[in-house]
Amino acid sequence: MTIENSVTLAIAKKEELPKFKKDLQASFAVAVVETFGSTLDGPIPSDEDIEASFNESGAVIYHILSNGEKVGGAVVTINELTQHNALSFFFICVNAHGKGMGTQAWKAIEERHPKTKVWETHTPYFEKRNIHFYVNKCGFHIVEYFNKHHIDTHSPHDHNLPEDEDFFRFEKTMKEP
Repeated sequence: MTIENSVTLAIAKKEELPKFKKDLQASFAVAVVETFGSTLDGPIPSDEDIEASFNESGAVIYHILSNGEKVGGAVVTINELTQHNALSFFFICVNAHGKGMGTQAWKAIEERHPKTKVWETHTPYFEKRNIHFYVNKCGFHIVEYFNKHHIDTHSPHDHNLPEDEDFFRFEKTMKEP
């Protein structure tokens, strides 16, 4: 039996960002530990990568709330001119996994940005849970596969993952209203 949760979004305040960052890193650490057996040489994503996303032009930082309680977060970058928008980070806290909150949160983000023409995001190859979520739950398509033979020249490479770790780029083209 699934209990229906009311999932909403709230803009994160500047003073909440240090805790937001720690919660994001704790959520991402689960898959890293499962895959590599440790958190490697530092937090993933790095403090620098997260802070860069916070400071990106057009960045919007959301808390994901379930029945008023913080259960995750998202960082999106909105390009008001092109409406080709990016999902930089998205996480649901470990204790809230498997309850449908991620899917509800993504729908809330889409509703919050109805002018979006295309959403883009990335995830590492080893993150099968994310790949399933983006493709099967949210309707994204894998459009590019970054690896040692096809390097992502637009992304910094200080993500603290092993050098040979591959990434996928996803896009979701929104339907015209």
